[in-house]
Amino acid sequence: MSALLAVARLIDRLNTTIGRAAGWLILGAVVVSAGNALSRKFLSIGSNAWLELQWYLYAGVFMLGAGYTLLKDAHVRIDIVSAQLRKRSRDWIDVFGHIFFLMPLCLILLYDGIPFFLRSFSSGEHSSNAGGLLLWPVKLLVPLGFGLLLLQAVSELIKRIAILRGQLDDKVDVDPDETGPDEANAGGGAAS
Repeated sequence: MSALLAVARLIDRLNTTIGRAAGWLILGAVVVSAGNALSRKFLSIGSNAWLELQWYLYAGVFMLGAGYTLLKDAHVRIDIVSAQLRKRSRDWIDVFGHIFFLMPLCLILLYDGIPFFLRSFSSGEHSSNAGGLLLWPVKLLVPLGFGLLLLQAVSELIKRIAILRGQLDDKVDVDPDETGPDEANAGGGAAS
């Protein structure tokens, strides 16, 4: 189980790095949006490319940040129901949900998303809007985003099973970026 927990830590680190980087795309989208609005208002200059770039940046935030959102347990939950359950029951629900809902959904979207991207890439597909951008970069976000979400689902599944088996303290955060040196060492002992 310790080898699997090491894999979970690697996945967590990957999604933490990508998720935090994707957060900066929000700033880019705000700057592009404000610049486009100001240039249209005061200079009567507009561009579909800038508008599409704004959409692409927002798409990047959501698609690349999905795995990080799952890692941080910030996804949508029915708290009124789950709050009434014991922690162990919630862990079993997570295991069931990851195996039978989240992971199959990610696999289906990867199965459809990869050819979706490849067709666009091989044809050099452009937006139908005048002055629009290439479409394949934004279509690449679909398999990337769901690939990262699938990896994080695997990581969460490993951690939930370890918690249920008593091999990982539920209070220990496996994400090494969020713990101090003392906490990380304590977590390593609990995980083995």
